[in-house]
Amino acid sequence: MLNTLSEQYHIILASGSPRRQQFFKDLGLDFEIRLKSVEEVYPAHLQHHEISDYLAQLKASVFKDELKGNEVLVTSDTVVWHEGVSLAKPQDAQEAFDMIAAMNGKSHDVITSVCFTTITSQKVVHEVTTVTFEEMTAEEIWYYVNNFKPFDKAGAYGIQEWIGYTKVSRIQGSYANVVGLPTHLVFKVLSDIESLF
Repeated sequence: MLNTLSEQYHIILASGSPRRQQFFKDLGLDFEIRLKSVEEVYPAHLQHHEISDYLAQLKASVFKDELKGNEVLVTSDTVVWHEGVSLAKPQDAQEAFDMIAAMNGKSHDVITSVCFTTITSQKVVHEVTTVTFEEMTAEEIWYYVNNFKPFDKAGAYGIQEWIGYTKVSRIQGSYANVVGLPTHLVFKVLSDIESLF
């Protein structure tokens, strides 16, 4: 349905995430992948969705000067927010274990912000999904970390993997958002793409 957009607009997805790329394919979009590195540092006073909103915009800023008239740049960022702390991507297995252990038997928020940038405007949307973990033993957490190596994922887990199948007892909100992209919001914004120009 959205593939007709490619006749008039050129969509650029600035994400190396295979999950986000697959979502764009599943939405029926024609798009280009364009990558640039950016240091993901945000002001310390930011909280909750403010962090992912800021980082999604930051990722867009490095492309701003090269966008053409019919191009729409899509950048995004996912934050796992637990007890007032943002859990980023773990640096190693121990940090991944510690993150999951901190959320063990509790609920946390998964927030994904998506930034749509053109040469004339910018729009940021975000979705919050609350995920509840069942109690896990240390052995179960280590099994997941050692076998699935979730070092590229905020909060050190992927809901589409073993831990999601066995230890997520409740989800309030969008499942796709937890995987990495609130697809319903992307669809909504792109369906009204003219408003970005």
